Amino acid sequence: MTALTPTLVRLKLSLLRGGLRQSAGRRAAFVCSAIAALLIGLLQMTGLIALGGFAHVENVVVIGAAVLALGWTVMPLFFPSGDETLDPTRLVMLPLRPRPLVRALLAASLVGIGPLYTLLVLTGCAVALAHGPAGWVAAAVALPLALLVCVALARTVAAANVRLLTSRRGRDLAVLSGLVIAIGAQVLNFGLQRLGSSTGLGQLQPVADVLSWVPPASALAAVHTASTGSYGLALAQLAVSVLALALLIVAWARSLTRLMTAPDGSTLQGADTNAPDHASASLLGRVLPGGRTGAVMERTLRYIWRDPKTKAAWVTSLAIGLIVPVFNAVQGTGSVYFACFASGMLGMQMYNQFGQDASAFWMVAMTISSPRDAYAELRGRALALLLITLPYALLVTVVTTALLGDWDRLPEVLGLSLALLGAMLATGAWTSARFPYSIPQEGHRNVAPGQAGLAFAAIFGGMVSAALLCAPVIAAVIWLNVAEGGSRWAWVLLPLGAVYGVGLTVAGLRLAAPRTVGRLPEILVAVSRG
Repeated sequence: MTALTPTLVRLKLSLLRGGLRQSAGRRAAFVCSAIAALLIGLLQMTGLIALGGFAHVENVVVIGAAVLALGWTVMPLFFPSGDETLDPTRLVMLPLRPRPLVRALLAASLVGIGPLYTLLVLTGCAVALAHGPAGWVAAAVALPLALLVCVALARTVAAANVRLLTSRRGRDLAVLSGLVIAIGAQVLNFGLQRLGSSTGLGQLQPVADVLSWVPPASALAAVHTASTGSYGLALAQLAVSVLALALLIVAWARSLTRLMTAPDGSTLQGADTNAPDHASASLLGRVLPGGRTGAVMERTLRYIWRDPKTKAAWVTSLAIGLIVPVFNAVQGTGSVYFACFASGMLGMQMYNQFGQDASAFWMVAMTISSPRDAYAELRGRALALLLITLPYALLVTVVTTALLGDWDRLPEVLGLSLALLGAMLATGAWTSARFPYSIPQEGHRNVAPGQAGLAFAAIFGGMVSAALLCAPVIAAVIWLNVAEGGSRWAWVLLPLGAVYGVGLTVAGLRLAAPRTVGRLPEILVAVSRG
């Protein structure tokens, strides 16, 4: 019988070549990604090697290795379709034993852009810490060990969750990616600013001491430990990573055994979920208004909760809308006016309303025969958004004001936020009818191919228009802050902004209603594409 490991490695290479032959665009994307990963990896490797003689370099290396391993752990959850060639469910019908299959899949997992980038970074980490014969010997062991632990982490997580990740409900895990990226970017920014203080990298010492015993960072920490002459401690740190690799392989093998022998949930009789659906429907029915307005609001809220793409957009907007003003306020570099960022981020959810329906929009189009019907449809969608955006904008404004202690500006900031929200709802309703575009249900694209121009015109043009519509309120804020004694009348901006925002919203909905009726065929074609 042919050895399984070289067979799966050749299969991986064949599948990659076959995928690249499908289109020139796919080949170009792969080549560009490979070149970018190679260049970034080489630059990071060179930078780490250059840090070899500096103090506290071991802190940077250990923490960097831990972050790299964390990325390998969570990426299968965020991008479950990123490496379809190694989906073990495709091998279920083959007579393969788990342990040889684990070895073969582990070897095949080392083929790709991700492992190449990781190898370059880990090489820089190992070389930066290695000094003396013992250090270089430890580096020769730690480098492949850390790479194998990273790959085994990813494959163990993927195998344990493959049934979930390949299901439609499992795609909701991608919602976390936007939240993690948003929070991570701000935490990284905050951390870099703190590192620029007096003590610098020395602040990382307590974190590095803990992570030096967490695989695979412990393997690289062993290089530094061996270079300083603590051979017994270095062996213990290497042993921790070896033990972790062994446990990961055992867990991976058990997941594969369960995956290839247990029945799929799709073959089992589903549970009766009518009762919860009726309960939730009756609850919403009691809270929401009756008629078409309530029905549209309920449909919109269910899209937000159930549709993965819509949920991802909302979670990302909610996270960024809170993180930007709060983090800047905590760092002492913010302003209370940053609270308007929440209204701007959530107001963007009004854009491309019909594109969120995709091909199901034809059912909505059948119920629209007059501007009055279109107005009721758009009004229901706007009210559903306001159920979330109004209390959220109030919360972010109060929290930001409390962190900065600038309570005198709360009325004007809140009034400006309400005016901006009204402008975003107005322009969003109009651009939804004028520049509709399709949102692909599969993959990670938010715009169908060939419609990027429409999306840019809708979002960028709508944001500029909203800013222009808010010019009177912005001018009033500036005038009251500049004029002598104007601060005494700042409270007027709260009711002024609220009334102005409501007026903009109503005017925008009424202007968009006849355009929606007149462009129903074009909207239906545009949102059903892709």
